[in-house]
Order: sequence, then structure tokens, then C-alpha cells
Amino acid sequence: MRRTASLILLALAVFFTALSPLLRWYAFPRLAKIPPSQYQDMVLEAAPATLVDYGTMKAKKVPKITIVQTLKGDVAASDRIERTAGRDVVVWDTLSYVAGPDGKMVSEIPERYIFDAHSQEPVHATGESVDGNRVRREGIEYKWPFLTEKRDYTYFDAQTRTSAPIHYKRTTTFHGLEVYYFEQTIPWTKVPLPRKMPVKGITPEAVEKMGTTRWYTTKRMFWVDPVTGAPVNGQEIHKEELRGGQLLPGGGKVTAFAGHVKMRDDYVTSTVALVKSQRTLVLLLTSYLPWGFLTLGAALLALSLLLEARSRRLRTAPPPQSARPELSPA
Repeated sequence: MRRTASLILLALAVFFTALSPLLRWYAFPRLAKIPPSQYQDMVLEAAPATLVDYGTMKAKKVPKITIVQTLKGDVAASDRIERTAGRDVVVWDTLSYVAGPDGKMVSEIPERYIFDAHSQEPVHATGESVDGNRVRREGIEYKWPFLTEKRDYTYFDAQTRTSAPIHYKRTTTFHGLEVYYFEQTIPWTKVPLPRKMPVKGITPEAVEKMGTTRWYTTKRMFWVDPVTGAPVNGQEIHKEELRGGQLLPGGGKVTAFAGHVKMRDDYVTSTVALVKSQRTLVLLLTSYLPWGFLTLGAALLALSLLLEARSRRLRTAPPPQSARPELSPA
């Protein structure tokens, strides 16, 4: 009976020990992915900020500029691209809407971002665009891969339509989470004028004909949860200028928008709470269950060997000697 029990325990030990690496290296890469139907929004603010007055073409200080970023997954487009790509694909339609202190639109830039649901690497397909212009992304945008590493990544900048390294700087703590801090600086670069201009009747083509160009620089900062790869905080020290042409007196330059853009506190709080709940699911597949099954397998193996050793001792032990009958005296 003990031998049967030890064999059963041995089989279970082998099963759980084998299941441990399978969960981590086979199941996790296939199960951990971004859902194609994801929707989220975020509000960022620059307070105070500098904004151009298009009536006078002079920069002025304003109390606040609000940036609303929305992200919506297109499930139908994901399914269509997956049929030809042969892998799980996510299609995000995003919009960055910048509003002045009066609530009026300052700029509005839509994007279509197509990427691998597991690795977050870009997938090049029809529709990949920024502000209606076709682009070919390299590197990540918006989100880091699951199990983010302490290294530099290539990050796509939507304003310049180019990719550049975003550097890992340090590990720190943010709202009780251990996070990786990344930083990227885009030097002054000539960028396209947005298709939707804030002044009625003015088009980017008309501004370009007058010889006025738009330039941009930013210092981009992210605090990223390394388990999920989701940023829990993001900031930018952002500056845009209009330069030269007939719009500007003397052909000089004027600040179109400048400010330290930060996530609003309530969105930071909700983002941290969401990431904390999601990271538990990732840790189940990468840490808790694999290590738990490995420990359980070792314990079952030890118990199996113990039962087998006891069983062998019982089989090899000499039989007990029968007692000799005592002879009664005559």
C-alpha cells in the first residue's frame, strides 16, 4: 500500500515540476496579451502654460491647457488584419485633443496604432497613420512589453513621425509600486502642421505657402510598472514654435505652446489601481504558480521518497523469531 502511494506521489511530483516551466515559458507568452476591445481615456494638464494668440501672433501666459487622450480598440480591424498577419493583433484608434483655458480646441491629432497583442511590437498594415498621414512605426508607443527590462527601448514619437531611444534611468517607487523610470528627449525638429487648425478658414497648406513652419521639442518621462509594462505616470516638458514666414512680424518665431504636461491626480490614482489589479494576473503566470508548483513538486517528491524508503525497510527487515516453549521441570 505504501509503495502504491509513493508511486502516485512521484507521478504528481513529476507533473507539477513539469507544469512549472510550461506555465512560465509556454502558457504565459500565449495567454498574456492586450485585449482588442480595450478602451480608456486620460486627462493631462499643463498649468500654467504658454499659448500663441492667433489674433496678434504673440505668445501669452494662460492658467491651464488640458490634453484629453482617448484610446479605443477596433475589434473588426484587428480580426481582419489577423487573418493575413497570422498572429494576434490589436488596432488602437487614439486621439490627442488639446484645449485652451476657454475650452476651445488648440490641436487635435488622431492616430491608428497597429501592434502585436503579446509583444507590443508594431505590425505594419494598411491604416497605420498619424493625423491621416501614413507612417511606418518602429519600436513601442503608449505601452511597454510585459516584464519590462532595465534597458533602453525604441519609442515612436507621433509629432516627428520618427523613432528614437527612450532610456532606462533608474528604479524607483511610485504610489507603493516599484517602477522603472524612462526618459526621452526629442531635440528641436521641424514637424508637420496639424490638419485641423484652431482658426477657422486657415489650413496647414495656406500656412505653409506663407513660409511659416512648425518646430517642436520635448522631454518625455514615463514611470512604468515592469510586470505589466503599463505606464502609471507620464509627463512631458513640451514646447512648440512657429517660425518665419508672413504670419510672423520680421520673420521671427513665436511660442505656439509650451508647458510641463502632467497626468491629472485623479487619473494617476485610477491608473495605479488598475495596474495593481492587472499585475496580479501576470504574476500568477510568471511567478506565483510556477514557483508554487515547483515547490509542491519538490515536496511531493520528498514525501514519495520517504514512503518508498519506509516501504523498503519493512520489506528487508528479518521476520520476528517465534518464542520457544519453556520446558516444565519433571
